[in-house]
Amino acid sequence: METVALKRRERVNPGATITFPVTGMHCAGCQTTVQRALGAAPGVASANVNLVTAEATVAYDPARTGPDALLTAVRESGYGAELPRLDRTAQEAQEEQDIEREREASEIWRRAIIALVAGGIAMTLAMVAPMASWSHLVQGALATIVMSWSGRGFYTRALVTARHGTATMDTLIALGTGAAWAYSVVVLLAPDLLATQGVRPEPYFEAVAVIIALVLLGQGLEARARRSTAAALRALASLAPRTARVERHGVEVDLAVSEVRAGDVLIVRPGEALAADGVVVDGESAVDESMLTGEPMPVDKRAGDRVVGGTINRSGTLRLRATTLGGDSVIGRMLALMRAAQGSRAPIQALADRVSAVFVPVVLGIAILTFVAWVVLAPGPAVGRGLVAAVSVLIIACPCAMGLAVPTAVLVATGRGAQLGILFKGGDVLQRAASIHTVVFDKTGTLTAGRPAVSRVVSLVDAAADETLALAAAIESRSEHPLAGAIVAEARRRGLTVGAPTAFVTEAGGGASGQAGGRTVHVGSARWLAQWHIEVTSAEATITEAAARAESVVLVAVDRKLAAVIALADPVKPEAREAVASLAARGISSVLLTGDGEATARAVAAQVGIVDVVAGVTPEGKVDEVRRRTTSRSGVAMVGDGINDAPALATADVGMAIGTGTDIAIEAADITLMRGDPRAAAEALALASATMRVMRQNLGWAFAYNVLMIPLAAGVFVPFSGWQLSPMLASAAMALSSVSVVGNSLRLRRWER
Repeated sequence: METVALKRRERVNPGATITFPVTGMHCAGCQTTVQRALGAAPGVASANVNLVTAEATVAYDPARTGPDALLTAVRESGYGAELPRLDRTAQEAQEEQDIEREREASEIWRRAIIALVAGGIAMTLAMVAPMASWSHLVQGALATIVMSWSGRGFYTRALVTARHGTATMDTLIALGTGAAWAYSVVVLLAPDLLATQGVRPEPYFEAVAVIIALVLLGQGLEARARRSTAAALRALASLAPRTARVERHGVEVDLAVSEVRAGDVLIVRPGEALAADGVVVDGESAVDESMLTGEPMPVDKRAGDRVVGGTINRSGTLRLRATTLGGDSVIGRMLALMRAAQGSRAPIQALADRVSAVFVPVVLGIAILTFVAWVVLAPGPAVGRGLVAAVSVLIIACPCAMGLAVPTAVLVATGRGAQLGILFKGGDVLQRAASIHTVVFDKTGTLTAGRPAVSRVVSLVDAAADETLALAAAIESRSEHPLAGAIVAEARRRGLTVGAPTAFVTEAGGGASGQAGGRTVHVGSARWLAQWHIEVTSAEATITEAAARAESVVLVAVDRKLAAVIALADPVKPEAREAVASLAARGISSVLLTGDGEATARAVAAQVGIVDVVAGVTPEGKVDEVRRRTTSRSGVAMVGDGINDAPALATADVGMAIGTGTDIAIEAADITLMRGDPRAAAEALALASATMRVMRQNLGWAFAYNVLMIPLAAGVFVPFSGWQLSPMLASAAMALSSVSVVGNSLRLRRWER
């Protein structure tokens, strides 16, 4: 893709942006033609046309132009365009696009089959009766039918672009086959005009028919392969169910999803897909969220938990209250983000864009020189041989492979990333992510769970630790402090009975006390217990040890005697150490950057294998630290929660929001990691590197193909080796060049973690 920036860009205020579908594009030349037409329109700041997604994104000044004028500019350049329908969801837009692409592909195949049959008959006649006049007449009729029906689009599009002073792949095919057909007609009707030394030339009608057939066959194969690149988008769009079971006035009714409204209560039975994002009102079940996170293990859901539309209810029945639907849902936003990413431009595409912009005119010049050189320099009858060489040059040279090299890789990679719970914001992000050498991790919620949990209970009396924990949990069940919730959760995890306290009293910043199980219980800090004249010196050694381990402590006194120390910590995610090791194996260094204290930061870093630690920094300090580590040679990625770390995420070369799920806007970072697993950050960088390798391979093949094949078609090697491509072989090679590029990109669909 190429972004057209106008010379007058400084005077254009791009106050609006629109993306709309463009039909009729078949090569990089078509893409360039549309871009130039849009870029030349008054009031346009920039135009970006994507050959693979068949869409144009235009930034423009609404005071100087509007959508209708932009569509007119595209249509006048010879291509079709329609305004996007605002009443469609992202899922519906994807489905309509798939239907249209399937229709276009079916039409190409139909024309290709007719051309192949006609071309096969013409070739058979050329071999069976090469000199018979009737054979030439039948071949000519077949070639004319193929040109006027199967290949009609090449000629009509070539004429339209010629009227606008541009040329595309259609121009090359139309000129090549048109010249061969015209030459053959002269040979058929007035053979003596082209006879040399009494030798009458042969017509090339069969070549015309076969060339068109092979080009159409290549386009059909390419269309099929390109359709495969959007498999992830189709799979995502298909997740949303068509109907929902809604509870209305106490009665369950089945409605179309479009009729569901926010606030409706939905009933989801085992095996059914959730029809909307929402909150569980009643019931417990295991929900398969693999479409969102890439993780196959179902997640337990109960009342109060958030759920995502499109996920699958695996066990119990759930009642949920719908919160977001359509384009605002998680699937809708994922689809919108993926479509935007797949329509974006990677910087590596710039070289291919520059070559494609001048490619067709250069090829036309080479074809003319080829013909002249053969007529002037070749011995014997040379007009026919020169024409064959010129036609071969026109046919073999196709900018399609260069135009498809990068966008197909972006399309497949972003789709594969979405299947793994990794959302890339665009092709430029993929390229930047592939050059990262340092990853800066936030601590809380990124390397750790982001919530406190009981790590151990140290009993200081003869009573069992569980007995003391149950008493403490009874008191804390009335408290709203985060540590209190962790104590209650641990007691329930151990299967302990958590009773209801009486005479409950709480003091902010200190602790809580009350009666539980007929005992007087105090739960709080050492300072607070000391205020109640409770001896706490016996806990000093445990408190000191907990501080070294980055643990918080809560003391429990029963009947005014210190009974236990409960140590709590924000547990390190079990996958964090593997994530850091994976990055190190690829030569990427890791940094822990946190606002927490030095001791806590060092303890967490030691557990995950990070040596470079920066602690006690403010959000502004994080920005400064990220900026300090960014150099021209070393890219820096920041991994955080997407909210508190937003300034640092924006400053980094690549910002990655981790553990986001449904809680923050998907668009919050360059890369959104839908799983709360830090290994996803390493996977994102590895996938980006694999994608860049595929892009370079595609571009290398596309350039090498043309550098080698054009001289071969022109006959440069004939004096030395006798090698030369016939027009029919040239058309087959041209078709395979595009298919090979798309096929190479499709390998990314099988990329594994």
